[in-house]
Amino acid sequence: MSTAAPEWTGRTDGPGPEHRRWHNAIGESPGTAGVSLIGFPSDIGVRRNGGRPGAQAGPGAIRAALGSFAIPPEVVVHDAGDVAVTGDALEAAQDDLAGAVAAQLGAGNLPFVLGGGHETAYGSYLGLARSGLLDGRRLGVLNLDAHFDLREAERPSSGTPFRQIAAAEAERGAEFTYAAIGISQPGNTAALFTTAAELGVRHLLDLDCQERHVEDVLEFVRAFTADVDALYLSIDLDVLPAAQAPGVSAPSTLGVPAAVVVEVCRLVGDDPKLVLADITELNPTYDIDHRTARIAARLVHTITMGAADRSVPEGH
Repeated sequence: MSTAAPEWTGRTDGPGPEHRRWHNAIGESPGTAGVSLIGFPSDIGVRRNGGRPGAQAGPGAIRAALGSFAIPPEVVVHDAGDVAVTGDALEAAQDDLAGAVAAQLGAGNLPFVLGGGHETAYGSYLGLARSGLLDGRRLGVLNLDAHFDLREAERPSSGTPFRQIAAAEAERGAEFTYAAIGISQPGNTAALFTTAAELGVRHLLDLDCQERHVEDVLEFVRAFTADVDALYLSIDLDVLPAAQAPGVSAPSTLGVPAAVVVEVCRLVGDDPKLVLADITELNPTYDIDHRTARIAARLVHTITMGAADRSVPEGH
C-alpha cells in the first residue's frame, strides 16, 4: 500500500520555465515518461542489523533538499508517494515496494527509490524482476557502498539484500552479476569477502576509490556495464566519508569522496541500460547542517539529469 505524494516546497524566484525548480517540476507533466520517485520510509532492516535507527525519515529529508534544486524545463520528474511501512512488517513492505516499482516501470518511467535503510534494495529488485523487463536480459547490480551486504541471517535486514538478490537471480536461472564500489576492509569480515569471492562479486576497496583513482573507478564501471543488458544502481550513503555524510546509519571510517561518487553517478545516469536506482541509509537524526540530505539530493539530481529524455529500453 502506498501513500500520496507529499506537498513539495522550495525557493521561488519568479514564474516561467527559466525559474523552474524541483518543487515546480513535480507533477507538472502527468502521463509523460520521466524519473519517478518512490519513498520507502523503513529502518526495520537497520534495526535488525544492529545499526542506529532513524532512516525511516530519509525520503522526506531528500525531498526537502531537492525541492529548491534548479531543473531544466525539459526534464520530467514525478513523485509516486511513499510505500506504507508499519511495525516490523519488513517483508510485506518490500512486497508493496516491488509493486510500486513494477507499476512505474510499466508506465515507462525510471523508478528512483528513496530509502530507508538498505533493506530497500531487495524490494527494489523484486519490482524489477516482476516487471518482466529482465526477461531474456542479464541484470547488472552496481552498489556504491562501504559494505557488501551479503550477510546470511534468519531474518532479512539491511545487511542481507544482495545475498537475497543472488538467491532470486539463481531461481530465475540467471547469473548473479554484482559489483560493489567503496568496500571498507575493516567493515567487512573475512567471511564476507569469501562469500563475495564465491559469488563472483567484483569490487573496489575504498582505498582504491580516492580522487587520484577516479579514472580507474570509471573504467571499472564501464567494464562492468559492458557485460550486462540492464543496470540497477544502488547507493548506500555510508559509501561517503563521514565528514561529508555524517547522517547515515553507520558512518564511514574513510569513504569514497563525493566528487568520485558524483562522477560515477554521471556516468551511470547517462547509460541507457539504467532501469532502476535507489539511494539509502540517510539518517536525518544524525545529520549536520543537512549535509547528508544535500549530497543525497545532488546524487538523485545528477542521475535524473543524465537520464532525462530516456525511456525504458525497447523490448519491455
